[in-house]
Amino acid sequence: MVPSVSSVPEAAASAVPGAAPELDRAAEVLAGKRVVVLTGAGVSTDSGIPDYRGEGAPTRNPMTFDQFLASASFRKRYWAGSHLGWRMFDAAEPNGTHRILAELEDAGVVTGVITQNVDGLHARAGSRHLVDLHGSMDRVTCLQCGQSFARSSVAERISAANPGLTEPDLVRMAPDGDADVSEWEAFEVPACTVCGGVLKPDVVFFGEFIPTEKFAEASAIVAASDAMLIAGSSLVVNSGIRLLEQARRRKLPIVIVNRGVTKGDTRATVKIDAGTTETLTELAARLLPQPR
Repeated sequence: MVPSVSSVPEAAASAVPGAAPELDRAAEVLAGKRVVVLTGAGVSTDSGIPDYRGEGAPTRNPMTFDQFLASASFRKRYWAGSHLGWRMFDAAEPNGTHRILAELEDAGVVTGVITQNVDGLHARAGSRHLVDLHGSMDRVTCLQCGQSFARSSVAERISAANPGLTEPDLVRMAPDGDADVSEWEAFEVPACTVCGGVLKPDVVFFGEFIPTEKFAEASAIVAASDAMLIAGSSLVVNSGIRLLEQARRRKLPIVIVNRGVTKGDTRATVKIDAGTTETLTELAARLLPQPR
């Protein structure tokens, strides 16, 4: 278990080898400011959920929204894999990064968390001012009538209708909650219990647009903040770059914490090439008021 950051000594830089100058600089530019946080898949790797583009991540061709709509076979394949992926999402626990950001929000340092993740771990860790840009896997929506369902209830129906669907010994899961499956033609796809329509997890598929009101909510948090912290995102997805650009145009200091190169590195005030949990633990120890 990762300790509360309030119990971490301020001089703990050995946990992020070679990054002490960057940590000091990041703490300097964020100190006393209201910080908006943008997170990506890298913040959930310590919870056992893989990254999209990190070291060792397999090449994937995620299902597009058009494919999902066009073919019953595609929907069978998606729901079979998504059901197995959901089991692993549901079993995952928030890690140190999620808890630290919730603590920073409680302390008034963080104005809100904007996440590209769909795993729901920020909410479970206690983040309250949260925008899930790409939706959340814990909800399911009917594309015909708009009725919303808890994912847990849909999962129960899937398990009852597909008793032969068993979890493979080794499921290769993706950050979007999907999992690789080899057989799905016999899979029974759940239908809306209200109108019989097509059900879809309440997440943004490739080829879909982020809802306008959702992006506006994220933009409002950026506008109300004095600095931006980007954690665990390579910023390949356009939504993240657009928010970074909003912060840059307002001349906000921007700190990026991510393993490897990101598309925003040249626009960052400080870039720390390291994992998010150990880095944010130390950074938060510098930003949070220390007990007397």
